[in-house]
Amino acid sequence: MGAFADAHVVVTGGSSGIGLAFVRRVLDLGARVSVIALDDPDLTATEAELRDRGAPYVVAPADVVDRKQVAAAVAHATEALGACDVLLTSAGIAHPGYFERLDDEIFRRTMEVDYFGTLHALREVVPSMMARRAGSVVGISSAAGLVGIFGYTPYAPAKFAVRGLLEALRCELAPYDVHVGCVCPPDTRTPQLDYENRFKPAETRAISGQIKPITADRMAAGIVRGVERREFLITTDWQTRLLARTSGLLRGTYFAAFDRRVRAAREGLRPPEAS
Repeated sequence: MGAFADAHVVVTGGSSGIGLAFVRRVLDLGARVSVIALDDPDLTATEAELRDRGAPYVVAPADVVDRKQVAAAVAHATEALGACDVLLTSAGIAHPGYFERLDDEIFRRTMEVDYFGTLHALREVVPSMMARRAGSVVGISSAAGLVGIFGYTPYAPAKFAVRGLLEALRCELAPYDVHVGCVCPPDTRTPQLDYENRFKPAETRAISGQIKPITADRMAAGIVRGVERREFLITTDWQTRLLARTSGLLRGTYFAAFDRRVRAAREGLRPPEAS
């Protein structure tokens, strides 16, 4: 049995882009799917597609910025399809531009959606996974979450924050056998990229234009593979893999050291066995 056969997969931002491509992929693998996304035409179209497929599904409208809405959506999904086995936090926004010209609200909203939207979903599903000692949580950071990129001063910090959250969470959940993954896509052909291209400074285009955008379906396939292999850093192209390796050469060594110290600390807290 694969990681997705009869698994309950919850996807925030699952009505478009990478999230929707992932939903389609895991449905083909036999998953039950819950899509949490803004109540808009994309969600209506996604629900129609899910209905036509005939697989068990839940569509729960919510703004991931609102913790109460996320909690209600996850509770509804759990009641209908059972505890979450795999979570993908795909909801995200980006609005590039020159730092000094961007409105404060762009910085605020980007952090709220990209970081807190990820956090809220994780807070809802992680306790159950810890109790069951099973599950997989995957968040979408970015190549811009590995290194700062011109024109992305609102976006890069939010994606750095997502990656930092997932790295710390990986350490905490390793003793519970819960997998944590961090996806770092390059430019991906999605409606979000189309939006970004309307605002990119020329300098940003000069940087990102060196790499051809990949398809959302290719990115989704990489996420599926990363979950099945229980990888932390999930990439699909050699440029991002190279960037990840050169921007954090000692990550694996740190992970191993952290895990050893966690195990040692837990041994110290464990009561002695009765003779």
